[in-house]
Amino acid sequence: MIERTNLQATLGDLVVYRNLEPADERVRGLPEIWQEIGLSGYRIPRKAEPEYAAAVVHFLDQAQALRFPKRPLKRLLYIGDTVMNDGTAIVNLGQHRPILGIICTERPGEAKKVRIHQGIMTANRWGALQDFVPFVRQEGFPIDEEMAAIIDLDKTAMGAKGRNDGPIDAARVEAVRRTVVEVLGSQFDMKRFRVVYDELKQPPYHPFTADNQDYLTYICLMVGGGIYDDETLRADLAAGRLSTFAQFIEVCAERLQAGALSELLPVHQEVYANFRRGDPTPFKSFRYREYEETVARMDFLPDETDPARLLAEEIVITREVMDLARFLQERGVLLFGLSDKPDEASFPRAELAGEGYAPIHRTRMKVMGGAIYEELDALT
Repeated sequence: MIERTNLQATLGDLVVYRNLEPADERVRGLPEIWQEIGLSGYRIPRKAEPEYAAAVVHFLDQAQALRFPKRPLKRLLYIGDTVMNDGTAIVNLGQHRPILGIICTERPGEAKKVRIHQGIMTANRWGALQDFVPFVRQEGFPIDEEMAAIIDLDKTAMGAKGRNDGPIDAARVEAVRRTVVEVLGSQFDMKRFRVVYDELKQPPYHPFTADNQDYLTYICLMVGGGIYDDETLRADLAAGRLSTFAQFIEVCAERLQAGALSELLPVHQEVYANFRRGDPTPFKSFRYREYEETVARMDFLPDETDPARLLAEEIVITREVMDLARFLQERGVLLFGLSDKPDEASFPRAELAGEGYAPIHRTRMKVMGGAIYEELDALT
């Protein structure tokens, strides 16, 4: 029998998504603390920014004060899956407290590799999480009530990168497809759309898309609807005539106002208004669909399903991460979940909540992976 649980069973509601408003209402969120962390005005920093780290540390200190008012946090751990984003976040967090991190991505075709550089362990096996505790102790970090462990949610605590991240990506792509089909209908050319989408999602285009799925989806919708020809787009980007999403959306606004396809007007108005307000998640209707597609990929296959198919089609909790979290929690470590997924793709809309839908971290999933708790426990 496959174990089932949710992330809340381990993390509680000490979880924060992109808007930096903790699910635990006892912890004040970004709208209340932005001045305290040094922002000159209210805005939502992204994961790689120093202000993001400052906000996270503020949340951790608040959470620690709830359980031990006179015992401030002295040390941090970080568990993630991406060298660039998570690695930068670790460095920025290290400006506030001493920190050690581990970043894993499963690469079964390679021999096991575990490397350590400047306080960050990287590994090509999720099972290497059992190597993290000896490393932490060797570095002189006591595992106790004065420590907090920050656990990345997407492609770490669930949908382990390299092993089970496919269903997370599939949910987003299907949300994009649904959005475009519902807007363009019979005009939609899936093949053409995927060519543009798959090209623009690549790192060389990140200066243009800001690696923001809302921007990318809007761009592909405008291209698919004929507002901005794809060949012209590539030429303008290559020649430097177009370099930012802000420029792109203004061009589309002018063309739509001139009388182009009216079917695109409601979507454009939604994205344009939110973008002008500085909202990092301007395409909210797309993100609502992403939430639906994400939870639809949780615990829907029977237990007897072949494990390879389960990992390919269903989002599951990563046993190695949860075993490490349980080990740390039993020794007094404060656990805190971190996700860069937009709140609109992580919480159900009111009508869905009324039907029993729950936030991502409260949604039941299967638990799969290699058990490491006993090995960790034996270290003591």
